[in-house]
This record gives sequence, structure tokens and C-alpha cells, in this order.
Amino acid sequence: MDRAHTDRPQDRAGDGAPPDTDAPGDGSLAAAEDIVLEPLADFPHIDLRTPGEPWEKRRAAGKSLRAKVPHDGHGPGPVPKDRPDPVRLIEAAQAGRQAHLIPLRVARMASSPFAFLRGAATVMAWDLARTPTSGIDVVMNGDAHIANFGLFGTPQRDIVLDLNDFDEVTIGPWEWDLKRLCASIEVAARDLDVAQGERREAVLAAAYGYQHTMTELAPQGPLDVWHRAARAEELDFSGIAIDQESREVVERAVEKARKRHNKSLLAQVGERRVDGGWRFRNDPPILTWVDPETREAVTAGLERYAETLPRERRFMLSRYHVVDVAHRVVGVGSVGTRAYVALLCGNSDQDVLFLQVKEAVRPAHAPYVAGMPEPYASHEGERVIYGQRLLQAVGDPLLGWTSIDGRPFYVRQMKNMKGEIPVACMRGQPLVYFSWAYGALLARAHARTGDAAAIAGYCGRDRHADFRAALADWARAYGERNAEDHRLFLEAIASGRLEAAEDPQL
Repeated sequence: MDRAHTDRPQDRAGDGAPPDTDAPGDGSLAAAEDIVLEPLADFPHIDLRTPGEPWEKRRAAGKSLRAKVPHDGHGPGPVPKDRPDPVRLIEAAQAGRQAHLIPLRVARMASSPFAFLRGAATVMAWDLARTPTSGIDVVMNGDAHIANFGLFGTPQRDIVLDLNDFDEVTIGPWEWDLKRLCASIEVAARDLDVAQGERREAVLAAAYGYQHTMTELAPQGPLDVWHRAARAEELDFSGIAIDQESREVVERAVEKARKRHNKSLLAQVGERRVDGGWRFRNDPPILTWVDPETREAVTAGLERYAETLPRERRFMLSRYHVVDVAHRVVGVGSVGTRAYVALLCGNSDQDVLFLQVKEAVRPAHAPYVAGMPEPYASHEGERVIYGQRLLQAVGDPLLGWTSIDGRPFYVRQMKNMKGEIPVACMRGQPLVYFSWAYGALLARAHARTGDAAAIAGYCGRDRHADFRAALADWARAYGERNAEDHRLFLEAIASGRLEAAEDPQL
């Protein structure tokens, strides 16, 4: 049986326990590692002759891991004395980015504690690496905060709700994704002046959604797990019913998403040249023209990207040609990386396709985990796309990767019926509902690549409220820590250590 990764600094624990009890067992550490499945990575040869351990036995092995890392071990602890200056960690993460855009990134991070949390993935990665883990790894998203769940269109033109950002994807502990989600709920709700009791209820809901869903997925077949997609028009999560207010939020978001497509984007960002053709409308610093050399480099990069597509997708792409290329600033944490958008035309200049060509950089958790296997570890763009294909139930058919001027990039469609559940709507029952939903979606993503039975065994059934309470306590404490880090960040700006530009979108 495949063994779990053991070359991280975190402690590993536990072994098999009787499948009919929730009490941890007393077996050896090695036995549990032999039973728990290694996260899905790259298998050059698949053995279809040897049966694996049954899910009941793997669930029992997961239970046994509580002996060394009990549920209450995930609660808050003292701040390590060697914790580095968070501003220094952020400065280090900006190395290699476009210098003229770093002040814009600083301004976006400074705008609120939640914006700071979004941009400070390296800070939280350091903190998470000092927390105990069960020892069960998955292909983790790495940045599973609440704004990284959203709507997008499938090839069948349905709209689904799922994780939608994978820049930080790698192999690591499932707890780190869940804790980042819980912390983001706490911090975002604070920004909205949500009362402490309501914030705690929402964080508990996220942990509960994850725990309940993982228990539900544990006995299911891999094929069933991989096909679990959340269609936005009929969101149905076991354990919670959608309320009318949340349903209305979803309906508004879906309506906006359906209006976001290639033709609507053309009207938004395109303009006619004097010769009648299309070009991007210059709108600095968000959307800016590029020089002919950069345009040629991006076009050549897209030709190489086409080789990473399945043959049938390559045939479809061959019917298009590049009309224009621009640089487009996106997100918070990504500001400063090289991010281009290409406008392509097919049968006519009304048949348009927009492709985002985004630089992929080293993930925030890279110093603390073994990471992806080869060849994905050697090309950051391939790592991102491989991770996205593993974690999403359905995905963009034009996902691929390339290199431009020696830098790794990944490619995806722009505005593919994409939408968001606005964080500003996270009040009252919608805050609780979407927190549960995101916890459930995270569990589904982890179950596609990790050992759902072992994770379910560790988390326990619904009655194990101590696990949820520990995460809620941890999230509240991390909200305080993030607020202090944000304060230090603002001080660094005020003292002139960091430069903050005016952001036209704030």
C-alpha cells in the first residue's frame, strides 16, 4: 500500500484502531502509515492487480492518529518566539515581481485586514508549519480563503461553485487548507463588523461542513467522489439546507456570471483600431499595452502552450489567431507577477476568445513540504494546472502551461462565465450557509486526491464537536494575530519602509 509522505518537519502519529469505535488505537506508527493512502500524485505505472486496504481499515487508521495529535491540539497556542517579522516575509515574497507594481500590491494589502490576509500567504504558511497535523497529506489548494471560491462555466455551459484559484497548490496537510478557510471567515466577518458570536458560528459551520462531508465521502467509490460537482442553480449540500436569502445571493451571482463571456468582455476592454480591427483599450495601471517584443513573446508562448492541450482541444485552438496582447493586473497576492491577456479571433472578428497567461511562482508552502512530484515540481505553471485538474470537479477545457522568456506561466480562459459570491453578502444566515458550503467543497476537493476515509476517521463523526471548537478557537486567535500583522504593515507604510500607490479599484 502507498505510504504517506514523511519528510516534513511535522510529527506523524498513530496506527490502526477498531473500525467500530471512535477511540484511538494503541498500535504502531508504521502500521498507520502503511494503511493511509498517499495523496494522488503521478503514477508512471498503475497496478490493477493488487487490492488496497478497505475503507473501514483506513478510517480506523485515521482515528488512531488522534492519540498523538488530539482534536484539541488544533486550538490556539503561544506565538513562537522565533516568529519572523511579517513585513520581512512579505518583502521576501515580492522578489522577482515587477517593481513598478509592488506599490499597488502594498496598497491593496493595506486596504483591510482581510485584504492583508489574502496577500500574506507566506506569513500564514510560516505559522501553519508550526502547528500540529494528523500526518495525512492531500493535494492542497494552499490558499483556500473564502474569496477563492467562486462560480465558473463548464464545457456544457452549466455554472458550478467550486475552488477557483490554484497558484499555491502543492502536496501538504489537509488541515492547512481548512485552517486558512476558517481564519479567512473570521477575518472577513470582522471587517464587516459581524458580532463575535456570529463569526464563531460561521467558522464552526465551515469545520462542520468539512467534517460532515468527509464522513459522507469516506465509503464512496473514487468515481462517485470525482463526479461530485456543485451546480449553482441547485446547490444541495448534505447537512444544511439553503435558506431563501442565500438562494437569492446565488441567483444574483449566477445571473451576473452568465453575462460574463467573451463577447461581453470584448465590449468592456476592446476598442476598434483605425483599420477597423480590435485592440485592447489602454487603462493603466490595470490594463496596459505591451511592446511588440512582448506581444511576440506571449504569442510564441501560446503556440508552445497549445502542445500541452489534448489533441482535440489543440484542433479547436488552431482555428484562432492572436489579435492583441495586453498586461492585466489581477487579484491581491498576484499583483506584481507578469499576467497577460490575449485576444484571439476565429471565424470573424466577432468570434473572440480571451486567454489569460499568468506567471506561476513558487508556492507559499514550498519551504515546509515535500511538494509535487516531477515533472510538476520543475515547472510552476504545470504544477498549477495539474493541481487544478485534480482538485476541481469540472474544469476549463483550455487549461495548459508554457514558458515565456524563461519564466513559467499557466493559461486559462478569461471570464468563462465566472462570478463570485460577494464577501459583502457574508452576514446572517448566508454567512453560515456559505461557510458550510465552502467547507464541504474543500472536503470534496481533498477527497479526490487524499484518503477520505483516513481523514474522516481523524475528524470523527458529527458528534465530535471538540474538533470544530478547536478550529473556531484557533481562527479567533489567528484573527487577532492577523490584525496585529496588518497594523505592523500599516506602520511600515507610514514610516516609508514600504511604498503604497493609489489603487484605482479601491
